[in-house]
Amino acid sequence: MPQRPPTKAIGVISGTSMDGIDVSIVETDGEAFVEPGPGRTFSYPEDLRKTLQELIAEPARAQSEPLADLERAVTQAHIGAIRRFMEETGIPAKDVSLIGFHGQTVYHRPEIRFTRQLGLGAMVAQELGVDTVDRFRHADVASGGEGAPFVPLYHRALASSLPQPIMILNLGGVGNVTYIDGGTVIAFDTGPASALLDDFVLRRRGLSFDENGKLAASGKVDEKLVTEFMSNPFFGRPAPKSLDRQDFHARAKGVEVLSDEDGAATLAAFTIESVAAALRHVPRAPQRWLVTGGGRLNAHFMGRLHERLGVPVDPVEAVGWNGDFLEAQAFGYLAVRSTLGLPLSLPTTTGVPNPMSGGELHRAA
Repeated sequence: MPQRPPTKAIGVISGTSMDGIDVSIVETDGEAFVEPGPGRTFSYPEDLRKTLQELIAEPARAQSEPLADLERAVTQAHIGAIRRFMEETGIPAKDVSLIGFHGQTVYHRPEIRFTRQLGLGAMVAQELGVDTVDRFRHADVASGGEGAPFVPLYHRALASSLPQPIMILNLGGVGNVTYIDGGTVIAFDTGPASALLDDFVLRRRGLSFDENGKLAASGKVDEKLVTEFMSNPFFGRPAPKSLDRQDFHARAKGVEVLSDEDGAATLAAFTIESVAAALRHVPRAPQRWLVTGGGRLNAHFMGRLHERLGVPVDPVEAVGWNGDFLEAQAFGYLAVRSTLGLPLSLPTTTGVPNPMSGGELHRAA
């Protein structure tokens, strides 16, 4: 039973891949009571997506320029996505108490205590008539935390009835894990997940991703390169730790001399080894891994992970979760926690000095 009357909250986020705006709804008391609802994904206008991709490739601009027009355009795209979500699901705005609006990350450098997500929560609240929480990561980063990953407390709520220890692996552009064992929650980024492989396949084949891992499965791994990639000091750093999507791109240029097949196989093997390296930073080996993010749909990734880890590795749908919308749901859940003054991050999830609340509330009125 919920500890307090549950709140219906919409969560909305566009990840670093910018392949769409995810919108979902969750009913929660901000603690262990969670009832996820439906979700939808809506595409960015192509010109806006291209502009964002160009911006992310220029870190100096992403950090320092005002970008007022772009921020308004990103906000309007999210408002449009939320409106379409409510229309398609038949959920009226009057039934929604809160919106958790993550915004679009364009620059994330916790080592200089800086993170930037484009999006105007006040505009969302005003136009949709629903109280809105934004700027989830800023207090964490300003206090010396990594500012990511930010979904672990939602994972903990969802996994409260599952056998533990358990590891939740998110294979998006960057990989991250949440280790849950009773009251222990540890989270950190593992390394590149789909970002390196997606960008390689785009350069070589003009495709946005390696469908089902077929290209990687057809190639031969350059083990020497994988060993070289894994020598990066990041993998030895204790948790928690986080990455930017672009962090490994310059270091992975060695694959450019390989064929399409061998390059894809080598980058996929790097992802698998980076995930396995996460075991160095948790107290006990998990008895099961649940995988979310786009990588869970890659049969090559999933098969290799099972071989490498030696325990069941399943998509989160195996326990009734919806892997397409966990992150969107999480920011609805975190928005509720924010209004209650509850922590959004912990020393063991982002490295923040103390359990940290956060987010900024914008009233619809």
